[in-house]
Amino acid sequence: MSAKGAADTEERGKRRTSRWRSFVSFSFTFIILGAACGIIMVLFMRSQALPVSKMTMSSDLYDVNSQLIEAYGGGKNSQNVPLREMAPSLIAATLAIEDRSFYNHYGFDPKGIARAAWVNLKSMSKVQGAGTITQQLARNLYLSHERTWSRKLKETYYAVQMELQMNKEQILEQYLNQIYYGHSTYGIQAAAQLFFHKDAKDLTLAESALLAGVPKGPRYYSPYYDKQNALDRQKTVLGTMVEAGYITKREADLAAAEPLNIVPLEDKKATVTAPYFRDYVRSQATELLGIEENEYEEMGLRIFTTLDLNAQKIAEEVVTKQLASYPELQTALIAIDPRTGYIKAMVGGRSYAQNQYNRVFASTRQPGSSFKPIVYLTAMKEKQFTPVSQFKSEPTTFTYDEGRGSYTPNNYGNKYFDIIDLRTAISKSDNIFAVHAVLEAGPERVIEMARRFGITSPMKPLPSLALGSFPVSPYEMASAFSTLANQGVRVEPTAIVRIEDRRGKVLYEATPASETVIEPTYTYVMTHLMESVFEQGGTGSRVSRLIKRPVAGKTGTTDTDAWMVGYTPELSTAVWVGYDKDRKLGTVESHLAAPIFAEFTERTLASVPPKMFPIPEGVSHVYIDPATGKLANDSCPKSRLEAFVQGTEPIEYCSKEPAKTEPEKADPDNAQRSWWDDLKRWWSS
Repeated sequence: MSAKGAADTEERGKRRTSRWRSFVSFSFTFIILGAACGIIMVLFMRSQALPVSKMTMSSDLYDVNSQLIEAYGGGKNSQNVPLREMAPSLIAATLAIEDRSFYNHYGFDPKGIARAAWVNLKSMSKVQGAGTITQQLARNLYLSHERTWSRKLKETYYAVQMELQMNKEQILEQYLNQIYYGHSTYGIQAAAQLFFHKDAKDLTLAESALLAGVPKGPRYYSPYYDKQNALDRQKTVLGTMVEAGYITKREADLAAAEPLNIVPLEDKKATVTAPYFRDYVRSQATELLGIEENEYEEMGLRIFTTLDLNAQKIAEEVVTKQLASYPELQTALIAIDPRTGYIKAMVGGRSYAQNQYNRVFASTRQPGSSFKPIVYLTAMKEKQFTPVSQFKSEPTTFTYDEGRGSYTPNNYGNKYFDIIDLRTAISKSDNIFAVHAVLEAGPERVIEMARRFGITSPMKPLPSLALGSFPVSPYEMASAFSTLANQGVRVEPTAIVRIEDRRGKVLYEATPASETVIEPTYTYVMTHLMESVFEQGGTGSRVSRLIKRPVAGKTGTTDTDAWMVGYTPELSTAVWVGYDKDRKLGTVESHLAAPIFAEFTERTLASVPPKMFPIPEGVSHVYIDPATGKLANDSCPKSRLEAFVQGTEPIEYCSKEPAKTEPEKADPDNAQRSWWDDLKRWWSS
């Protein structure tokens, strides 16, 4: 190598060395500055006082007339105890399910954040949170629950600040004393007293695991709302405790098998008006606003609901009165204004203090014959059934599925009526006629009609569909019948009109969906037929003396369920009566739904003048001969005025003699009263 080449190589080496020294020097300086900034930030955060805990304002719940139903927050149940007076099993259960890395992080968990971010990214939505116990405490004390990045950053900042100014035991103690366990109860001591009537220090492993699972979602995991959900959550907590090394698998199994003595809610809950409706509104509001349950009570909301306090009080009084002699019977009642979809009254059981399960939404009960109007409406629409369509009521075996299946229904009490028309079939709830109708119309079409009317529970296209063999909820039945009352227009049921914040800003306003699902001519004719349920010989005739206005409805009875679903132009109401454990109803018990319906309807509408169901265009009224289903003339022994969808009325007379030139009032001795007789009876009453 030449001298010049050697010199160049040496020069390049010097430059590389110089650059490396500069990089090392810069990096060292950067690290020193970063460390200094970190130290300064830590010193700053340690020196700064934590924010003042946020002030809570009670939320208010109002009825449809802006009357106060409840002001939340006044009954807040909270008792502070030191960490040493909490059961070690409770502390371990809480750490295992909420924050396993609690003792190994400084307020936030980077691994947890990364894991949650990955899960949320895969689902393209926020399905998993990453809050540590310290972050949860910071959020509850200083921040709102809004789901924004700015709130999350503040939460993390305050969590780190708390870690710098408090030790782990102080943070955990404060967390366990303020966390929300549902039922206006805050902190583990108050929760232990509420659920088990014992102090927090005396909780067993099984009790600790159950309580530790509740704060995730009190509305879902409180045993007062759903005991099975609570027990499933308890097993999840026990499993995490095994994984975290707090207990053995055997200890977890023994705890899961341990019977829990969960005490009933205090009797003062029974005196609260509309408790089941309040729970329903709470669940709806928290979902609509994306907030936590405790925030629902404390952020100063004004929730305006559809409930009518007067109707609600009447519903509760009637249920208590009618079931007074039957201490184990349960009931559900829901009333909806068919014109607006507003839920006016809701009773989910006979005693909220004893059981908070809302049977209004229980889709485990067969509606029986109360489902038949959906069948007949489909037959009218699809196969031009009319009020004078006839079948023979007799023991019958039906075949279906191209002869591969058979079905043999029976009438109640094995009573049959020979040749009957649709009006008689509805009035007397004939099962043979109903199965003929469902097979003629097609079970699939009946299910389609039910879906249009708002019934979403699972159904199968079988002949037994005609007899209401597939369970539905009272909520679905009241909604479906409200469509009949509203001339074929279905308005989505609504419980919340609007929600305002403490400054009056509207956070949510209801816009119920409205849709015409069937022509009003069909719903009017069906309504006209269903009025006969309350006439002499009808299945609802026992309560006809209580009813002072036009009303249509249908009873339903199974071995374990009694239903009365009916409506006026202003109110659609479903009533269910039965036992919770599939116990069979007695003869008297099977008739209790109708009196509840009748008394509730009349008392609720006492100040509303009776109204006839409006007659839409396209409906014809003609006198017919009940025996033949043909037009009546002077030679017919009996006649009645009947409504038809225009174009489906009979065109032949019962005999060849001349037709009546003037409509005549039906014979007052005839069991089938005329519409004028009914009108005079309603008006004079």
